[in-house]
Amino acid sequence: MSKRVLLTVVDPNPNNAGPKAKNDIEEILAQEGYQDMRLPYNWESKIAKFKYKYWSIPRLFKNKEIDELVMQFPIYSRALMDAFIENFRKYSNGKLFFIIHDIESLRFFKDDPSYVEKEVQWLKEADGIISHNQSMEKWICSQGVETPIVNLGLFDYLNPQPIDEETEYNKSVCLAGNLRKSNFLQKIDMKDAKLNVFGPNAPKSFGKGVEYKGQFSPEELPKHLKSNFGLIWDGDSLETCTGQFGDYMRYNCPHKASLYLSTGIPVIVWKEAAVAQYLVDHQLGIAIDSLKTLPETLNQISSDEYKVMKQNAIEAAHALRNGEHIKTALNELEKEM
Repeated sequence: MSKRVLLTVVDPNPNNAGPKAKNDIEEILAQEGYQDMRLPYNWESKIAKFKYKYWSIPRLFKNKEIDELVMQFPIYSRALMDAFIENFRKYSNGKLFFIIHDIESLRFFKDDPSYVEKEVQWLKEADGIISHNQSMEKWICSQGVETPIVNLGLFDYLNPQPIDEETEYNKSVCLAGNLRKSNFLQKIDMKDAKLNVFGPNAPKSFGKGVEYKGQFSPEELPKHLKSNFGLIWDGDSLETCTGQFGDYMRYNCPHKASLYLSTGIPVIVWKEAAVAQYLVDHQLGIAIDSLKTLPETLNQISSDEYKVMKQNAIEAAHALRNGEHIKTALNELEKEM
């Protein structure tokens, strides 16, 4: 059997468990027989960066037989990213695959040509790429990247809480996440509907029909999500998603969608978000133009229509909890090789 390795660079701070999406992929692929190669890295230390570049990283690959290296992308250091690729190519004849978590050229560095050029260069070095969706794939290809690409669709989500199977429709919605990005919560009017909100950095005031429910760990949070729908929306405006994160929704697949669906909750998302087409096509939720029309939209959904979306969400929850998306994407990528 070929030797398959998953590489993840992690924060060594014991108070930081690391991003859940990466942690879940580690656990899922470990069960599939991938060797876990974790590299703790202190981002604040220039001495550590020098040591990792010229000592630790070469030793990861020297005299090692690796047929397939899967890297969780990106690594937030240009020097280290270059070192990983250079040393893997130097010491191994294996295939290099990237699982993309974020394309920073589309978010924080979209106005930085030097970063965009470097990130595209990295993508060209891969033998295969797992992208989020067709919108992200289209952008990657538009940059001249000819590497084979397979799209994930949704991030898998290992959810320890029971799946919510309640099908009663009462027009309730929940929102979970860092509320610093959700200033629209101060303006929204849910009228006769209800919006339950979870997460840190809550605003001092909320619009009509909004109730703050507190902050919970990623493992405990799903136990408290009892609404009919989970909302994905970013920015200050009720009429459209705004800001860096709002615009980025045109390309990425928000991990929040996986949180909701793995709990068994259908999703409400901005119509121009890249994930909207997937959710609508699979009847896993609805896409809306504006939060101003959300109460009216909720009123128009019948109990029978909701039950269809709810049942689909429950089925999706089982797939997400089993890691079906990343397993399928890697299998497809390996077949193309």
